[in-house]
Amino acid sequence: MARYATYPTEIERLKMISIADLKRMKLLRPDNFVSTTINWTNRNTKENMGSISVSIHTGENNGSITFDYKYQDTDKINYTSQLITRPSNLGKGKLWFFVCPRTGKVCRKLHLINGYFIHRSANPGLMYAKQLESKKVRGWSKMFGAMLEDDIYLQLYKKHFKSHYKGKPTKRFLRLSKIIEQRININIDDFTKSFIL
Repeated sequence: MARYATYPTEIERLKMISIADLKRMKLLRPDNFVSTTINWTNRNTKENMGSISVSIHTGENNGSITFDYKYQDTDKINYTSQLITRPSNLGKGKLWFFVCPRTGKVCRKLHLINGYFIHRSANPGLMYAKQLESKKVRGWSKMFGAMLEDDIYLQLYKKHFKSHYKGKPTKRFLRLSKIIEQRININIDDFTKSFIL
């Protein structure tokens, strides 16, 4: 009898809270207390995919975030994760981090795994979508990935996009330029042959 397929969970499909999101929402100010709701929406349909309540209490160098939500059919879940700061490697200011409530790891993102926002290492079965691609698909992506990236020019001509900084091209500009160059140099016959094989 055949075995049931076991598909690993993709990290990209999990709900996630990041320090960058909290900063963008202006929730990580020193010596502050705020309670709010965080919503997840589908990028394409703008449909609401879920929400949770959080309370964030910050001091000068540390703080805490309390999560309060219902997960599937369970009772309300309520727990706290610590927030800490570390000096920026640029020597200017400090950076905020979560301390995972399960593993104790210091991180910038917490993922919703089995009902709790924790560091991805708490579930060793998680994988990135790229890791699940077949060898053939990875080969196509490497060879023809430039043809599949639709938003290159949107990024390049985005308002406030910096192509150069202090007279030198930025890493982002160089990466986009490389993709555009690959796109120009792709031979359409090679593309067609790869699908016939």
